[in-house]
Amino acid sequence: MLSFRVKGAKEQASKFLKALKIFTLAESLGGVESLAQCPAFMTHASVAPEIRATLGITENLIRLSIGLEYIDDLIEDIDQALTASQKTE
Repeated sequence: MLSFRVKGAKEQASKFLKALKIFTLAESLGGVESLAQCPAFMTHASVAPEIRATLGITENLIRLSIGLEYIDDLIEDIDQALTASQKTE
């Protein structure tokens, strides 16, 4: 399990998740495949914003569950998704 915050806010987190090619978007992070989620608008969406803030669950928090895929492919996928999350349109 890996947690980090992308630079920016909800828009950048959404861009990051949409740009992933190997990681699968999932509510539950259990399994052998690599999975990704943004708790603020997935697992904790129904939690009041003030409580999420107290818990450190910001809109740009990303959680990844690393699976059995080749590590260099996963690193490359994260790198390209981080780059995509910071592009302006």
